[in-house]
Amino acid sequence: MGLAQYAIVAVDDQWGILHDGDIKGEYATKEAAFESAAAAASLAIREGHEVHLSVPGRAANESE
Repeated sequence: MGLAQYAIVAVDDQWGILHDGDIKGEYATKEAAFESAAAAASLAIREGHEVHLSVPGRAANESE
């Protein structure tokens, strides 16, 4: 099986999920993007893929 990679990325003032070279979704919070990516990653695991999920830490200018 293949490798499924998901990366949470900032998109303007929102968050998206980078997967297969495309940014998917528009999420108000990084946590919401993570939950969506985790659901997709769970499906990939069931299909036998290796999964990498990346979430950035808080930047100095990012609010809590």
